[in-house]
Amino acid sequence: MKKSLQRIEDFYMSKGYKGDGLRKILSKDKEYQKLLQERKQKLTKKISLTKTEKKKYVMSVDEDYEILSKVKQLEKLNLNNQERLLIKFIRTIRQNFANI
Repeated sequence: MKKSLQRIEDFYMSKGYKGDGLRKILSKDKEYQKLLQERKQKLTKKISLTKTEKKKYVMSVDEDYEILSKVKQLEKLNLNNQERLLIKFIRTIRQNFANI
């Protein structure tokens, strides 16, 4: 059975890795990196990321791309100040959550 990103990540988490330690061990896992590159190529065809977004966000799962896509759609709408603040807050949460 072919491994998935989630399955590989779950394996390392069960070994006690989390946060930066998990990120470091996953960066060294060749199978994980191969699957990650395949997924990124597939997903970036659907959603283009700016250089800043690539640096700022960890885009490792489909959900990350879906959320960013929806945020970008919302940003294109005519929003009031409170709504724009909420969208900015969502971006901040995604960025900070990825750093945990």
